[in-house]
Amino acid sequence: MSMQIDSYNAEKQVVEQIREGRDRIEAELSKVIVGQKSVVRELLYCLFAGGHCLITGAPGLAKTLLVRSIARVFDIEFQRIQFTPDLMPADITGTEILQEGGAGQRRMQFVKGPIFANVILADEINRTPPKTQAALLEAMQEHQVTAAGVRYALPEPFFVLATQNPIEMEGTYPLPEAQLDRFMFNVSIDYLPEDEEVAVVLQTTSAESEEIQPLFSGEDVLKFHAVVRKVPVARDLVQYAVRLAAASRPGQEGSPDFINDWVSWGAGLRAGQYLVLGAKARALLEGRSHVDLEDIQTIVRSTLRHRILPGYRAEAEGVTVEAIIDRLLESVKAPGAP
Repeated sequence: MSMQIDSYNAEKQVVEQIREGRDRIEAELSKVIVGQKSVVRELLYCLFAGGHCLITGAPGLAKTLLVRSIARVFDIEFQRIQFTPDLMPADITGTEILQEGGAGQRRMQFVKGPIFANVILADEINRTPPKTQAALLEAMQEHQVTAAGVRYALPEPFFVLATQNPIEMEGTYPLPEAQLDRFMFNVSIDYLPEDEEVAVVLQTTSAESEEIQPLFSGEDVLKFHAVVRKVPVARDLVQYAVRLAAASRPGQEGSPDFINDWVSWGAGLRAGQYLVLGAKARALLEGRSHVDLEDIQTIVRSTLRHRILPGYRAEAEGVTVEAIIDRLLESVKAPGAP
C-alpha cells in the first residue's frame, strides 16, 4: 500500500512540474524567439507526448533556432542534419570502418552518425532522395539503427524534428505517406505580424543577446512521457477522435460526400492515436489532469494536415487541406453536441 502511495505522490509531483514548466519554458524561449506562441506550444505537446514533428514554413522563419532553443531548454543533445541531394543513408546513421589493431590485426568498428543524439533537426528533409529519407524510418519508429546486422539503440529521449520548405518544390522529393505518418504533428509556421517582426529585427541587430538556461533534463522528459500516457480520457472523446480520422477516408461507409469528392487518401489509425496522445499532453500543459473536447479540436489540424491527400478535383477547385479539415470538424458530431 505504501508503495502505491509513494508512486502516486511521485506522479503528482511530475504533474505539478509539467503545469509550472510551460510558462517557464515559454519565458526562456522568449529570450530568442519572438511570437510564434501557438507553434511553440504545439512543439511542446509533441515533445511531451514523445512524438516526432514535421515543421513546414518558408525560409528565414527561425525554424532551426526554435528547435535548437528547445533542445537547450531541456538540456539534451542536439544535432542538425542538412539534407541534400547527395546525402547517403550512412551519412546519417553511421558506417563501419576498418580499424588497425595491435599485432597487425584488423577489425570492423561501427562509427555512429549524427542521428545518435536526443533531438535531431532534419533540415529540408524533402531535398534528399527517398533512399536517404528512409534511413530515418527505423530510427523514428524503433528508436534504433541496424548496421551489418547489429542493432544500436538510440539515446533516450529521441525526437526527430524535420523541416520542409513549401515554396520551392523544384528538385525536391516529397515524403511518402508511410513516412509522413510517422510524424505526430505537421506544424505550420507563418510570417510574423509587423510589430513582432520589428521586435525580431531589433533583437537580432543589437549587441546584446541572452543565453537560454536549461530547465529540465532528459530524465525529466522521460518522466513526462510516462505521466502523459496516464492522463484519463473519456471514451466518448476517444470515439470522437477515431471518427474524425475515419471520416477523412474516401470510399468508406459513412464518409461525407465532400471527402469522396476532394480526398484521394485519408488518415490512418495513427491519426486517432496521436489525437488522443496529443490531447493528453495539452491537458497537462494547460494545467488540467483530464482531457476535454477543446484539447482534441485544438490539435486536429496539426495531426491531420499531413495525413489527408487532396485529389485532383480539390486542387482544380482551389480547396486546401485546411479547408477540408474545417469541413470535417463541422460534419463530425462532437460529444455533447445537440
